[in-house]
Amino acid sequence: MAERPILLWLRQDLRLADHPALAAALEADAPIVPVYVLDDAGPGQWAMGGASRWWLHGSLAALAAALEARGSRLILRRGATADVLTALAAETGAEAVHWTRGYEPWTVRLETELHDALGDRGVDGRRYSGSLLFEPEAIQTGSATPFRVFTPFSKACRAAPDPGQPTVRPEALPAVPDAIDSEALDDWGLLPQKPDWAAGLRESWTPGEAGAARRLTSFLNRAMAGYADGRDRPARAGTSRLSPHLHFGEISPRQCWQAARQAAAGDPAKRRGGDSFTRELLWREFSAHLLFHWPELPEQPFRPGFAAFPWASNDKALTAWQRGRTGYPIVDAGMRQLWRTGWMHNRVRMIAASFLVKHLLIPWQEGEAWFWDTLVDADLANNAASWQWVAGCGADAAPYFRIFNPMLQGAKFDPDGAYVQRWVPELARLPAKHIHAPWEAPPDVLAQAGVTLGQNYPQPLVDHKTARGRALAAFETLKAGSG
Repeated sequence: MAERPILLWLRQDLRLADHPALAAALEADAPIVPVYVLDDAGPGQWAMGGASRWWLHGSLAALAAALEARGSRLILRRGATADVLTALAAETGAEAVHWTRGYEPWTVRLETELHDALGDRGVDGRRYSGSLLFEPEAIQTGSATPFRVFTPFSKACRAAPDPGQPTVRPEALPAVPDAIDSEALDDWGLLPQKPDWAAGLRESWTPGEAGAARRLTSFLNRAMAGYADGRDRPARAGTSRLSPHLHFGEISPRQCWQAARQAAAGDPAKRRGGDSFTRELLWREFSAHLLFHWPELPEQPFRPGFAAFPWASNDKALTAWQRGRTGYPIVDAGMRQLWRTGWMHNRVRMIAASFLVKHLLIPWQEGEAWFWDTLVDADLANNAASWQWVAGCGADAAPYFRIFNPMLQGAKFDPDGAYVQRWVPELARLPAKHIHAPWEAPPDVLAQAGVTLGQNYPQPLVDHKTARGRALAAFETLKAGSG
């Protein structure tokens, strides 16, 4: 190549708009080689789950098409990231490698390793922001320590300098020479084959930057005004459903933040919804903040005292929970939605997670692992922080003694039973009065609805009152041990 190119190493930033690493490469006026490295065997790494692999295939295909439409090309390589990129830098004579910063523990180590390896070869390694609104080091307490509680963290974020306006997508990009080989996406085996369990994912999602932009526009126009209340109603299309697009970087948090603020200007209803939506973006920031400063978060309780909690081992109950066969309709609806679509409504995630760790006393790490494999928005920081929050052992956590009552939660947030009816069709003919506690329905009502408990719908795995008492007793032993 006549000029030394810049390698654009892509990971969870699979977009062209508002991409600081790409923008810097364009400003350098050098050839650009976009490259994605599939490295799912790195030390300490949480390899992508099945749903994430499905999404990655679609996202890479969409990005490749967008690059080709602008005169460029996506190079795909597989292997140990540092080895692949240093070899590609030598192959192309690259002057620099640009990338967007990551925050997972293995990513932090990898970026240091890569920077050193490139430097040894005379190649400049440059890291850019782009995955968060605020870098973890930028938001600190008054004593210059990391935040442990969300509310003061969010206030500090809102008081910080504005994240700025997103940059536009380039209309044209430099060509990538044909001599640079790329592996074929289809050869990576990211899509399920036998069995092909992804039909519901295909029906529900459009991975890629264009799909993310459409999702944001739809949310701003249709749901944001009612978001503050509608986000808790699982039967409604009241949430943004942007989480997988944000995780894979098909849209930046800055794009979402500024678009919401602009859409809310001059509209009180949208302003309230916009405030609630940006608060959720800040919860995402807080999770990344926690993971960066406490890298053991995915494996160890944030509150060390919880290491002694008397968890139970119950493979049969765990399987019933995973399959949506607990006998508690709101829990089962959520778990079936997850299996079918790769996503679960956030309110129901809290209910289902609470049931696992408090009704069944199964360790939160088991739920975390299941969500990691089945969620299309599986994000290490969000997943770990959220499970610890529900379990009561995380930062700013709900008290352990706060135990969701699945029947009351169902009646409050799915009052007409529409969510349960959709995802637990064997209960679809049951009146709303009984749908969240079918075991309390009179026999004739069950018969008219075609429900036979213990046959076509399970009896409850545990009695709520008994399970609640057992959980509180377990918590008391933990308190006694710390006394």
